Amino acid sequence: MSKNPLNDLGSSLGEYLREQRTSARLSLRQLSELAGVSNPYLSQIERGLKRPSAEILQQLAKGLEVSAESLYVKAGILDAEVAPHTPAHDVRDAIAADPALTARQKKTLLDIYESYVEETPTATTPTPRTRTTSSTTKS
Repeated sequence: MSKNPLNDLGSSLGEYLREQRTSARLSLRQLSELAGVSNPYLSQIERGLKRPSAEILQQLAKGLEVSAESLYVKAGILDAEVAPHTPAHDVRDAIAADPALTARQKKTLLDIYESYVEETPTATTPTPRTRTTSSTTKS
């Protein structure tokens, strides 16, 4: 069998997906339902037989609660050096990849993290102020 670099990309993506799925303690069937992808197709992706589209990768990322960018990099769609690397993705990825956490604990931690991130304005993304005055003057 000849060495095909595309097969290597598929198998490394498949291995990564399998690792993420097992660390989230999801069966193939459960992930396929969460992501809206057929069970046989997901199995073929994990075994490196099929290369999913960016849309399918995004659905899988949502089901696994990982960043779509990390899947794009694994699939070779996005260059790792070009991929946006933000602390928020690091936190989410770390939570999602932690094998010691249950799926429920991961979801709870992500919900708590999201609630803090939404409330805290960052230096790079100013929050628009929409203050209204209680009294208006007419000219």
